[in-house]
Amino acid sequence: MTTSIDTHRIDAHQHFWRVDRGDYGWLTPDLGPLYRDYTPDDLEPLLAECGTARTVLVQAAPTTDETRFMLDLAADCSFIAGVVGWVDMDDFASAETALAEFAGHPKFVGVRPMIQDIADPAWIIRPELRPLVEHLVATGLRFDALVKPVHLPYLLEFLERYPDLRCVIDHGAKPNIASNSWSPWAEDILAIARHTDTCCKLSGLLTEAAPGQFLKDIAPYVDHLLDAFGSRRLIWGSDWPVLNLAGSYRRWRADSESLLSGLSADEQALIFGGNAIDFYGL
Repeated sequence: MTTSIDTHRIDAHQHFWRVDRGDYGWLTPDLGPLYRDYTPDDLEPLLAECGTARTVLVQAAPTTDETRFMLDLAADCSFIAGVVGWVDMDDFASAETALAEFAGHPKFVGVRPMIQDIADPAWIIRPELRPLVEHLVATGLRFDALVKPVHLPYLLEFLERYPDLRCVIDHGAKPNIASNSWSPWAEDILAIARHTDTCCKLSGLLTEAAPGQFLKDIAPYVDHLLDAFGSRRLIWGSDWPVLNLAGSYRRWRADSESLLSGLSADEQALIFGGNAIDFYGL
């Protein structure tokens, strides 16, 4: 049954891909349900079912062609409100050229380097990145930090170095829920929340849990993120279709509502849409 659409409900983290584009190095047949094309036609009925009006489409391949692919989709898809793309941050000249191109699209809102896949966990604090980061700040583009717990101390140093950069941490920094790991993720994510203005996405947590784990296993991590960032800096996202590895769109939406049920209606409205609208300038 389709629920009524709330124009302020935003899914702030979802992907589309077409396998034959060929630049998704991580997307292999062993990923089962993910190894197929995912398009707006696949997601639209799920959004309607959950009453979600708009989305933020996030890159899934480290190429500028991926960003062009997403912007082309966004031009023809009314529910895509923003696109977070990719540029080569190690090559300032090419990144600056790409950003100048992408800036012509009204739905381009930010960039995401795939930090989790970079061999050096301290890559983010390389001084060579300064010109591009300063360019992001000057142009008002947002920065999605796709990191794991090992990256958090370096991310804190990076964010303190660039306090004017609008940043959001994807997927709660991917705590290892499957092994019930808590430290140092809990302390490091709390330090970032306390010492910077960054936001954090409540997304991707189902796929960090192990098969057979339940909502009670995920709840402490959600509670910690809520304690750390508060209702004004948490942003809900589905991470669909990666989500399909561990559950359904409907399940994650319902689980999220259950996990946040102790909050007021206004606080929930911020997490399920208002904060995304503010952060990405939708």
